[in-house]
Parts: sequence; C-alpha cells; structure tokens
Amino acid sequence: MAKPSSADGRTRSSVQIFIVVGLCCFFYILGAWQRSGFGKGDSIALEITKTNTECNIVPNLSFDSHHGGEVNEFDEADSKPKVFEPCAARYTDYTPCQDQKRAMTFPRENMVYRERHCPPEEEKLQCMIPAPKGYVTPFPWPKSRDYVPYANAPYKSLTVEKAIQNWIQYEGNVFKFPGGGTQFPQGADKYIDQIASVIPITNGTVRTALDTGCGVASWGAYLWSRNVIAMSFAPRDNHEAQVQFALERGVPAIVGVLGSIKLPYPSRAFDMAHCSRCLIPWGANNGIYMMEVDRVLRPGGYWVLSGPPINWKANYKSWLRPKEELEEEQRKIEETAKQLCWEKRSEKAEMAIWQKVVDSESCQRRKDDSSVEFCESSDADDVWYKKMEACITPTPKVTGGNLKPFPSRLYAIPPRIASGLVPGVSSETYQDDNKKWKKHVKAYKKTNRLLDSGRYRNIMDMNAGLGSFAAAIHSSKLWVMNVVPTIAEANTLGVIYERGLIGIYHDWCEAFSTYPRTYDLIHAHGVFSLYKDKCKAEDILLEMDRILRPEGAVIFRDEVDVLIKVKKIVGGMRWDTKMVDHEDGPLVPEKVLVAVKQYWVTNSTSTQ
Repeated sequence: MAKPSSADGRTRSSVQIFIVVGLCCFFYILGAWQRSGFGKGDSIALEITKTNTECNIVPNLSFDSHHGGEVNEFDEADSKPKVFEPCAARYTDYTPCQDQKRAMTFPRENMVYRERHCPPEEEKLQCMIPAPKGYVTPFPWPKSRDYVPYANAPYKSLTVEKAIQNWIQYEGNVFKFPGGGTQFPQGADKYIDQIASVIPITNGTVRTALDTGCGVASWGAYLWSRNVIAMSFAPRDNHEAQVQFALERGVPAIVGVLGSIKLPYPSRAFDMAHCSRCLIPWGANNGIYMMEVDRVLRPGGYWVLSGPPINWKANYKSWLRPKEELEEEQRKIEETAKQLCWEKRSEKAEMAIWQKVVDSESCQRRKDDSSVEFCESSDADDVWYKKMEACITPTPKVTGGNLKPFPSRLYAIPPRIASGLVPGVSSETYQDDNKKWKKHVKAYKKTNRLLDSGRYRNIMDMNAGLGSFAAAIHSSKLWVMNVVPTIAEANTLGVIYERGLIGIYHDWCEAFSTYPRTYDLIHAHGVFSLYKDKCKAEDILLEMDRILRPEGAVIFRDEVDVLIKVKKIVGGMRWDTKMVDHEDGPLVPEKVLVAVKQYWVTNSTSTQ
C-alpha cells in the first residue's frame, strides 16, 4: 500500500478545518436566529442583529435645518403599522389630566379642581399633539435660563401681569427672564444670598429643594449654579404657561398643587422647601399643608417662607390687608411649627426660616402637647391619589448613617439601603446596579454622540429603579426626572432622593403632569414589559410623543419581542428608529431601540 503524500495530509487537514469552521458558523447563526427574532420579520431581525453600534444615530440639530434622518424600512408580514394623525391645532398645549374644561366640573374647595383629573378611556385622544407654528429647538443651557423663543410658548399675559416684578419680558421674538419674582423683583441671586446667610447651601449639605407655587421657577433656575436642584410645581391656572416657561428654560417642574391629595414624593426627600408668596394657606385646615411639607422634608431640613404674613407688623399696610387677619395667620403657622418641632432659625424683613429637628423623638414640646396626632399609616411613601391627613408623619429610625454632602452622596450607600428598608436591595446589589448602568450609558454614548454635547437638557427616566442611569449620565448640562412607576416591584424613590437626585411617582396608564414638548430625551427601560396587560402600549407611546420635543430622542431598553411591537407602533408616529444590540452582543435577548421624533408643526386644517 502506498504511503499518503504530505500534500494529501495537508488537503485533508484543510477540509477538516473548513468543516469545523462551517459548523461553528452554522450553530452561531442558529443561536442568533433563535434568540434575536428571525421569523418575526426578517428585516427587523436584520436590524436587531447588527453589531456595529459605533454610529451616530442623531445628527446635529439646529434652528435652521430640522432633522431629516433616514427612516429604516421594514415590512411586517401580517399588517402595516397604524398611522396616527395630528390632533387639531387647539390641542397644542393639551395637558390631559389638568384639562381646563374638565377641571371646572370639580369642587373649588381645597383646590380640588386644580388636581389631577384624567380623562376616561373613551375620551383619550388617539392623535399626536402638534407643535405650534414656528417652534424651534430651545436655547442650550445656560442661555435657556434667561431666554425662551416666543414661538414655543406664545403667551404674553405674564409680561403684563408681572411686569413690575421682573418675572418675564417680551423682546422681539424671545421672552427674557431677568430672574425676578413676586418676592424678589431685584433678582433671585440676591434673594438666595439672603437664604444662604442662614442655610448652608454651598457645601453640598443642601442638595434637593422643593419650590411650592414656583411661578416661572426663577428660584430653582438660579439655585442650579450653586449645585442645588429644585423640584418646582405650580397649578395650571390663570398664570398661563408658568410651568411651561419653567421647562422651556430647562428647569425641573411639574404641573401640580398642594390641595387635598398628598404630594407625589416620598417621605424625607428634600433638604429644603420654599414658598415665596405661593398663596398656600399654611395655617388653614389644622396645619395640614405644613404637615405635608414636614412629611417630605428630611430631618434637619429647612422650610423657607417669604411674604405674607411674615413680619406683618411692619408690612400690613403695603400688603393692603387687615393686621388682625395677618396676625392670626402667622399665629397659626407658628403653632403648627411648634407641633412639628421646627426650630425658627431666622425672621428678617419678609422672610422666616425654620429647621426640622433631626431627632423628633426627643422633642419635649411635642410630648407636652396632648393635641398632637401622629399618622397611623405604616407606609409614609404610599401617596398616589391618597388624601392628605392633618397628622404628623413619624420619623423612622434609620441606622444607615447620615447623608454625605453632594456630590459624594451620588454613589455613597443610601441610608435606606444600608438600613435594609428597601426589600431585595443590599449594598452589594446597589453597587452592581451602578456598574451595570455605567456600562449601559457608555454604550448609549457610542450610539448617540449628542448625549455629552448639552443638546439634551431635560431628560426623563420612565422606570428609574435605583437612579443609576441618572447617576451615570450626571452632568451640569442636564437633569433627569426619575419616575418610579406606582406598580414597580420596589419603591425606590426615597433612595433616588438620598443620592441627591430628584423624581416622582407616576402611573404610565395616565398622562404625566407636564405640558407637551417638555423633554429632550426619554429613557424607557423595561416600561412596556412592566405595563404589559395593564394598559395599551399605544397610549403610553402617544403620551411619550406628547411630552417629547420635536427632534427629541428616546432610548427604549427591553426584551426583543417587546421592542419589535413598539417599533411597529411608532412606525405610524413620525419617529425614525434604529434597533441595536445589547453591548454584550447579539445573543443577549435584551435589545436597545433608539428613536428620534421628526420635526413637524400644527396644521390649522386638522380636525382631529
């Protein structure tokens, strides 16, 4: 028998290698097919399994040339996406749960009519809210603090009504905000300096603030440069568009009121609360409004009240109010403050500042007052549509140590976690969550290079978890509204505030408490999996479209099957989309869908 030649051996070896490589490729493709969605729409699956994320999804935006990005073509085998038409021009500033006509059907007592009253299912709009004609991308921060394009919120009433108070001025095609307010017509900076003479707001001790009845939110706007972030709210009332102006300026704000329902924030959330002539009757209803502020104020936190009735003896003539009425009003405020164990730190001119004691259990005054009533609820954070009560919220013993000054507290172990008050979350899982979201955000920045540019100022995280996305993306150029859904498995909003971030409770089966076009970027992690079988995905997406600015971006992160359905729906919503893989590769079933809302404005002929 002849010996095989060395050439034959090399040939056989080459064939074997080729076969092995071929089998490896086959099984890799088979695995990708099984996990990445082939068979559900080949063009979608091809888009999903692209591994090149080194691309710039969103081109640079400007006032002159609006976004005209490429629309990814994909055909569903079963049906084409439903096309959503524009709503009529009269809905340009529609706020579904604070609709003026619906509001007037509710009682005016305790501001009930200014609270959330959402439309029933059969009255929900199934069209897209248009931008007003001439709408442009807002100015970047910090210019946006002082200037807002007139076309974006074309309402001049405040320029007349608040002219002498320096709220807002109209100049050409822009509104100018000089930084004044009803109580600080000379400017917010000098007013904040007065507060800072009592409250240490420069060393990171005071990071989160609540501004009740905020107007156009100049107080919050000027606190930003001092590294303090304010959550501002005001009702949608005769001061037309005040919250809309705040958000156009790039200042965190919501439409809200201190009425009969608890505020949508956790207990012990804010380092400071503020009212500057906010027209809230603090002494009324047995001090219930001050008690609600006390619930959301952290032990050691401050309450600032300026304007009537403070120092009424010197000011009642200029206020044109009877001194007896003002005296009684301040007496009730002082009485409630005593029950709450607040220590008055200052009363000067028209401003008074109280501090909530750190250890309320040692308050002798409270022990001696038999009229003090404590709340019986075991969960002070159970607030969604819950009535306020004229009772004092007990402060639980937290063994997790004191909050660190900001920015150290952004990544320090929050006391709620260190104390074991968040079921299922330990210090280790918290740290792992931070690492995971740093990795995710790094991948997002490769996909959308504008994330670091300052293009996105107002950002929302629809399912914020522990706030790790907001922490990872933290910058002086932006802020994040961290939303904890009311149906979330864990109530983590208190943790988010302990990190020096802000947020709110919300149910995404309803509209959010904001005006249209108020967010530049929306992050939706697991939202549609969470709300599966709870409400319609298209209703949530239409609400996202309402609150997203033209040329704003959305980052969806969810299971591939869920995102395929989402992509089909937004195919009828004038959004450009692109699916990309998880940063760990195409075999991971979780994918990322990036979307950009196209630029379009109202058509006065629309009848929807």
